[in-house]
Amino acid sequence: MTSQFFGLNIAYTGLLASNAAMNTTANNIANVQTDGYSRQHVNQQAANALRVFQTYGCAGAGVETLSIERIRDEFYDGKYWANNSHVGEYTQKAYYMQQIETYFEDNGENAGFKTVFDRFMVNALEELMKNPSSESTKAQFAGAAGDLTEYFNGLVGNMEALQKDVNQEIKLKIDQINSIASEIASLNKQINTIELSSAGKANELRDRRTNLIDELSEIVDVNVTEIPIIDPDHPDRVTGANRFMVKITGGGLLVDGNDYNGLICVAREPYEKLNQTDIDGLYDVYWEQKLLGKVDEEFNYRENGQKFNLSSGALQGALKGLVDMRDGNNGEYFHGDITGLSKGSATDPADTRQRVTITVNKDTPYLTDLNKCNLSDQGGIIQLGDTLYYYDEWTYNRDASGNVSYDFVISSERNDSLVGNEKLLQDAKIGVATNYQGIPYYLKQVNEWVRTFSEKFNDILKAGVTSDNINGVNMFTGDHAVEGQFLLEDTVGGVNKKYYEDGAVSVAVNDDSYYRLTGKNFAIFGTIENNPQMMATKYSTADGVEKNNDLLSDLKVMAFDKTKISFRGASASEFLTGVLSDVALNASRANSFKDCYSDILNTIDNQRISISGVDEDEEAVNLVKYQNAYNLASKMIQTLTEIYDRLILQTGV
Repeated sequence: MTSQFFGLNIAYTGLLASNAAMNTTANNIANVQTDGYSRQHVNQQAANALRVFQTYGCAGAGVETLSIERIRDEFYDGKYWANNSHVGEYTQKAYYMQQIETYFEDNGENAGFKTVFDRFMVNALEELMKNPSSESTKAQFAGAAGDLTEYFNGLVGNMEALQKDVNQEIKLKIDQINSIASEIASLNKQINTIELSSAGKANELRDRRTNLIDELSEIVDVNVTEIPIIDPDHPDRVTGANRFMVKITGGGLLVDGNDYNGLICVAREPYEKLNQTDIDGLYDVYWEQKLLGKVDEEFNYRENGQKFNLSSGALQGALKGLVDMRDGNNGEYFHGDITGLSKGSATDPADTRQRVTITVNKDTPYLTDLNKCNLSDQGGIIQLGDTLYYYDEWTYNRDASGNVSYDFVISSERNDSLVGNEKLLQDAKIGVATNYQGIPYYLKQVNEWVRTFSEKFNDILKAGVTSDNINGVNMFTGDHAVEGQFLLEDTVGGVNKKYYEDGAVSVAVNDDSYYRLTGKNFAIFGTIENNPQMMATKYSTADGVEKNNDLLSDLKVMAFDKTKISFRGASASEFLTGVLSDVALNASRANSFKDCYSDILNTIDNQRISISGVDEDEEAVNLVKYQNAYNLASKMIQTLTEIYDRLILQTGV
């Protein structure tokens, strides 16, 4: 039989439940403007009924308040994180492609390529053709040529500064990932501590953790897993603790419970460059290996660290966009087959270093044409089979049949071992194929144009004579590392000329070839800059007045006829058309994808908010509902109090 005060206890449980519901509603209303806050609700159930051994069987025992939990749909969280990575990627690409588009733009206000080129090859050249022997017109022509070289110098300078900015932002993103990972690990510990001790949910801390995952998903792709921790001695016992793991880039474990494995940026040395056009100090990223206990100031990440694969196909987010901008080579990277191993040098008996011959596919023009080459000129790292080796220098070889190979000199100082014979016929590569047209791609296009145009232009000048019947010299060259010296000064039978003849040829990286001419060092040969009269204007000393500008006519034809010089199937004058079309297409694509994914993100976020967000109208209804329940429970207690008062104090008096 139940107690006479049983009803009072039932009313009391109702009062507690209503009070908890009202407090939760108040908390929801207070956080209606809080970003990332998840609406909370009180979980209730009827208390276990009591057997009273009466005809009606059992008596209800009131209500139990089980927990206060946030309302959250993890399905929409996962969709949000996946889409947010795309938004982060294309936001970065859209921003930096807009800057590149500005650098190449020629709208009449900016002195872009077309303006500078037409001033040189149309206006100044036509004036020179009218009076080829005039020193003033030659000086004007040389000045216009100088404007062209300065345009490319400035363009490359801007692109290098942009690559430096992107590289620095990659480091900032890595630092941000580490900061978020550290905070998530700390929250994991706090959440488990609270939920173990109170058997409730740490809702606000869980919201904070979800907000951090939202932030992380914009930087890099994330995969989140939360599993209950099982007592191995009692598998059926619920411990109340959970193991929360965050993985990035296809499975790399960033956070595991209370611990996290941070990332660290390691700047490349000059002898570790991938491309000739790369600035010094580009960052590679390695796992900091905190989870393995290998954090040490003396730890050599380059030799022993676990590399974070920035070129992984699974990489997404802002980090992906930045890496594509910094390293994007349009899939054009060095690769071939190992066809020979040797030691020593035929030209230098004292050089006994090991050499590896790599034969490249004849169907890859960017490897077979030295003008398209973007291999580092300061040494680098080459992968032979599955092993990395440092190399000091390389030599380009082409036989009479057009087959091309490269000889790489393996560094004797930086490698622990020599290349073994087992590497023969295995694959060799430098860098990876980054299938995006990033900064290295555009700088490579600039270098190719500068080399090709300079070579054809110089060949025509060297085939002629000046007005004073002096043999012609090169006009375009490159600033040498030593002040006052220039590249391509050899005008008679040098390496430079040998390379462009048919048949077998061999050009070393440090030879005076057009490979060493880049948009960065593009310049006017000092002989012509100081004395414009040294510029050739005719082919023969016997040419009369009617043939006094035949060489100049060929220069003009060369610049505008794609059969004379072709850049991506167009004439030299159409350089901007080809490159700017790439820039405009990539910029437009990045903006389109950014807008598309942003719209999808907003849709998913609205779906999340519809489930977990606070609706003021709904909370107002709940407030009235719980207030009425509270009042009724209070009224019940008041009624029972009056009954007990009459029963105990007034009965029998």
